[in-house]
Amino acid sequence: MAEWNREQNGIEQGMIQGNSMERKTVKEQAEYTPPVQPDFLRETIKQKPVNKKKLLRRTVTTVVMAVVFGLVACFTFLVLEPVISNRLYPEEEAEEVRFPEETVAEEMKPEDMIVEEEVPPPETTPVELEDEQIEELLSQVRFGIEDYQQLYEELAALAQKVGRSVVTVTSVVSDVDWLNDIYENEASASGIIIANNGKAVLILVSAGALGDADSIIVTFCDQTKTDAELVQKDATTGLAVLSVPLMSIGEETMDVIDIAKLGSSNSTKLLGKPVMALGSPLGSGSVCYGIVTSVGTVIDQPDSAYKSIVTDIYGSRNATGIIADLNGMVLGIIDNVNISNDMGNLLTAYGVTELKRTIEKMSNDQERAYLGIHGADVPEEAIKESGMPTGTYIKEIEMDSPAMNAGIQSGDVITKANETPIESYNDLLSVLAIAKPEDVLDVVLVRQGQEVSVQVTLGRR
Repeated sequence: MAEWNREQNGIEQGMIQGNSMERKTVKEQAEYTPPVQPDFLRETIKQKPVNKKKLLRRTVTTVVMAVVFGLVACFTFLVLEPVISNRLYPEEEAEEVRFPEETVAEEMKPEDMIVEEEVPPPETTPVELEDEQIEELLSQVRFGIEDYQQLYEELAALAQKVGRSVVTVTSVVSDVDWLNDIYENEASASGIIIANNGKAVLILVSAGALGDADSIIVTFCDQTKTDAELVQKDATTGLAVLSVPLMSIGEETMDVIDIAKLGSSNSTKLLGKPVMALGSPLGSGSVCYGIVTSVGTVIDQPDSAYKSIVTDIYGSRNATGIIADLNGMVLGIIDNVNISNDMGNLLTAYGVTELKRTIEKMSNDQERAYLGIHGADVPEEAIKESGMPTGTYIKEIEMDSPAMNAGIQSGDVITKANETPIESYNDLLSVLAIAKPEDVLDVVLVRQGQEVSVQVTLGRR
């Protein structure tokens, strides 16, 4: 028992000594302070200072290089790309539009009126017919309702055939109302297909319906629609030429449409000739029939000798379209602007013969020279009685025109232009047709019996 107590006391003293040693170790650790490092071993991390000049220089260099790269890219795309494309895929140039030149119909000379004697045909004895035979013959040539209907069916078929060259041109103008709502105004007119230059189909139409159009839409005879672009306007006639790229016209439409056949309007045989009006004589897509009642009246406009064709067809004052004969040839372009008030709403048209030179210039987008005169042929009576020379008689001069600035006056007779003899007003117009704006025209004229030479610098209308 005593030994057991001594063991227990030994164990307790051992535990007490262990605890005291642990406390001493913890205390020593708590009181431990690391030694102070010397100054030469201390490090401080500092950021590198920013070089603002160097940064600005690099920024400017980057911007300049970007601009140069952009300019080189633009130059390559705008200049070199079309050149490379044209070499790899050569594009066909547009063909120049030309119409066969017509000669002005001359009056029959007295010697041409002499008819050579012809050998009379052998005499034949007349056959007397009885009344019954005459009635039988008349019954065979009687014009009935069926014949009348067949006649108009043939006219309708002809109108449909000619109508393949007629189109409807619609101009669209966008505008803003009081409430800032966008709306569109549309105006339409009838035109005709006049040529195919290999790149586009060219259309002649009244420029009055176009205005300042934001977009132009052409509707062909099969009701297909496509966008068109303005080639040129003519201030004198009020006509315009549009182009529709061939790429935008489908093959089916190309198989249906046709190019209008331009006839001749300078023949006196047109008087009393049956014609038809196509396009919009009484509204879009209308057709009218009638006859020509007047031809040859010259429309008084500068640097031109357009002649009017008057019909007995009653139409709208805003009518557009064409006048064609029963052979399908276009004789005139409907224009009721120059009609006199006493003629009511009878359809009139520009004769197509005098328009051909203007249409050629417009179709090829060529500028026309402007002289600024109202001329006419010198009458035969004045040549015989007063001894006036043949040439172009100046009736009137446009204000501030090149002719006025050069000193040309009313009453002068132009006899020569650029070494070309002028025997009629049409001869002078032919010289102007091949001239260009800014060309100098050497003109020889007769004024009160005296020959005068002047130089005219042609302008633009």
